[in-house]
Amino acid sequence: MLPVVPSSPPPAGDDPLTPLLDLAGVREAVDRARTACEELRWHEAFRRRWREVRAEADVRAARAGAAVDGARVPLDVLRGVATGVDRVGSGDASGGVSDEAAGGDPADLRVAVGALRATALAATWRPDLGARAAAALPPLGQVLARLHAAAGAGWLPEADLGRVRAGDAAPRDLTGLGAAPDGAEAAERLALLTRTVGATRAPALVVAAVVHGELLAVRPFAAANGTVARAAARLLVCARGLDPTGAVVPEAGWAAAPLPYLATAARFATGTPEGVAAWIGACADAVVAGAAEGRRVADAVLAGRLG
Repeated sequence: MLPVVPSSPPPAGDDPLTPLLDLAGVREAVDRARTACEELRWHEAFRRRWREVRAEADVRAARAGAAVDGARVPLDVLRGVATGVDRVGSGDASGGVSDEAAGGDPADLRVAVGALRATALAATWRPDLGARAAAALPPLGQVLARLHAAAGAGWLPEADLGRVRAGDAAPRDLTGLGAAPDGAEAAERLALLTRTVGATRAPALVVAAVVHGELLAVRPFAAANGTVARAAARLLVCARGLDPTGAVVPEAGWAAAPLPYLATAARFATGTPEGVAAWIGACADAVVAGAAEGRRVADAVLAGRLG
């Protein structure tokens, strides 16, 4: 059990995650992520065209997240799927895009379209820009199950969709992070993570980083764990108020350095204070990089330069 997620429910009045703010560099990480998101919020594109910015940012998030897992698909192909030029959900796991049009491995396209589906689902839980009330998310366990069903549709067995691994069945992804717990322990840790997120008032960056890191460590599903972890973390960054624009693309930072991403996630999985602090710092850096990507998207929307 990771020390960042307590092994039993915290006493009433105790916040399970705010002590992480006292780890070396974590408060500074929270501050730099907040500053980057605040600066992005004032971009001119968000006055009237924020829905367009979000839509393009979502496509880029899905593409970059798939690239972290080694699935590389041209942006214009995935954008075509997202805009309905090639429809997802017609029974074709590739989203209706021909292998020739995709210009790459059809298996990569299936993974990328799954990431797009998960991203689109997460978008339905985000608050509108300028909404007065915070987003009312379902319990985390339900969110994760639905994200996984979306991510794995068409390329994972239907019996695996949205369900925690059973028994000793090992996950088929993220093998470089070491052995994952068995299904029973994974289910227990997922339930505990859900309770922890429901009880904490820690900054959004910290909550998102813990959820992201714990999902990579536990790998509760048969595959697509990385897609679910990144989609959930990005959703929490928006829904908990760090990125009200919904246009930050942390996946762009991870895709630029996938090996350090996995190495730092492995440090988090050790549960040491140094490893946890390093992971939260890396998540802050990804938010800063994602805000820069969001600004590029906003610039392109204003200039009419999207492909």
